[in-house]
Amino acid sequence: MKPKITKQEFERRISKIRIYLEKNDIDAILIYGDEYRKENLRYVSNYWPIFERGAMLLGRNGEPIVICAPEGQKVAEEMSIWPDIRLSPDFLCVTVPDEIDYPLAHYTSFSALAEELRLNGKLEKLGIVGLDAMSVDLYEKIRDGFRAEIVDCNAVLYELRREKSAEEVACLREAARIADIGFKTMMQSELIGKTELEAAGIAEAAARAEGAEHIIFQIYGSGERTHRIVGRPSSKVIEDGDMIMCALAVQYEGYVATCEMPFAVGNYNQDTKYVIDVLVRALKKGKPYLKAGIPMKMFVQAVKSVFQEEGLSKYDVYPPLHGIGCAEAESPYPDAETEETFQVGMTVNTDISLFGLPGGSNRIEEGFVITDGEAESLSPFIAKCCEEWEG
Repeated sequence: MKPKITKQEFERRISKIRIYLEKNDIDAILIYGDEYRKENLRYVSNYWPIFERGAMLLGRNGEPIVICAPEGQKVAEEMSIWPDIRLSPDFLCVTVPDEIDYPLAHYTSFSALAEELRLNGKLEKLGIVGLDAMSVDLYEKIRDGFRAEIVDCNAVLYELRREKSAEEVACLREAARIADIGFKTMMQSELIGKTELEAAGIAEAAARAEGAEHIIFQIYGSGERTHRIVGRPSSKVIEDGDMIMCALAVQYEGYVATCEMPFAVGNYNQDTKYVIDVLVRALKKGKPYLKAGIPMKMFVQAVKSVFQEEGLSKYDVYPPLHGIGCAEAESPYPDAETEETFQVGMTVNTDISLFGLPGGSNRIEEGFVITDGEAESLSPFIAKCCEEWEG
């Protein structure tokens, strides 16, 4: 049976949010999401809009209300764990200025929703998750409709999402399994003579066939194009000796895992080999610090020490680790000064990278679950590639 997030898990999340509301004297919370900034809305309702906006409204009492737009109604009914679905004209398609007519839609308004909440208690403070993601126009309509003090509640969702349940880890493990297969299929194909777009298509097709819900992104570059830190695949033809930089981010049941292993095709030179050598050594040196109770800075410092010893610090452009979950990159995102310690149940992804070297640019991305002992790799293919490279 494929892993998924059960209703009981969603109910636990709602209970924790209500404890937060009570503790902070907030009367209700609106959790916003859209096609791109989907992570918080998916986390509390399982709904993921397409084209349109969405939200979940939760009071201290009563059932959650999921708000969507007309085109997404059936999708919301299919995906949402909560059955109360409402339509809002303010959540329509985000990319056009025209007023779109949906003659069969039965809309509600923010003011009507506010009155429903007031039937069950006071509504003086409304928490919002996603203020940084919504437009000013939408914010003003929400503020005016609810007629309550607005409180930024992003922090509660960021905190809840940091440590993962067994169900969440299972979904991340499945996402990583799929990503591994997509990456392996591409890596082991004959790539010389293909365009980057064709090569990327091999990985995506294999991942979709294995059950990928979505390909969040695929970074792809060959040869000189590896120097683009987050470059998209292009029509460039892959040539003999090219370094290949490919990061495949796969989503499964709302959870995203990314895998990436530096490699080169054909007769590549020593400069290219050197880049891969250093990245693999840096990962090996950092891994022992991925353990509960260890300050996060220890991993970062270990990785950076390899670059420093090789005189490569100027090619190291960002921290080598970040959290993963409903977003490809989420908290924690430690640097060399982060005193916070790893905790059991955290899920993280390495992002060990060097950019601008003569032999090419690249990174290693491998997911891990933090435990009391050795961290569990979510990407056994990437781990095997590193071991074989060293051997």
